[in-house]
Amino acid sequence: MGKRKENSTNSINEQYITECDLTYAVCKIGGRWKLLILCKLEYGKLRFSEIRNQITGITERMLTLQLRELEKAGLVKRTVYAEVPPRVDYELTEIATELIPIWKQLSNWGHKHKNLTQQETLSENG
Repeated sequence: MGKRKENSTNSINEQYITECDLTYAVCKIGGRWKLLILCKLEYGKLRFSEIRNQITGITERMLTLQLRELEKAGLVKRTVYAEVPPRVDYELTEIATELIPIWKQLSNWGHKHKNLTQQETLSENG
């Protein structure tokens, strides 16, 4: 992936968006796959193939990109073992484990909201 120019619109917008701590946090864990990857690592170390097998629909390329971003953000630790063939484990960092109660609460909210909107849709169509 190429490096962005410092004066690009994306770089300028990122500076404004990340002035808010909440927005900054959401940018670090946001997107389709990052929270899902973090949740899979909640119970301990996993190898790349184990993560890939637990997340339906993610491509190897996308998983690689997302793991790199999470590692760069300090949320995932990557450990390479000097073996043949090489073995690589991924695990949550200490600061990432602080997110666990937050994403559980967000998950509960999502469950309630999803049920509420499904009930509304049923009552509109029924």
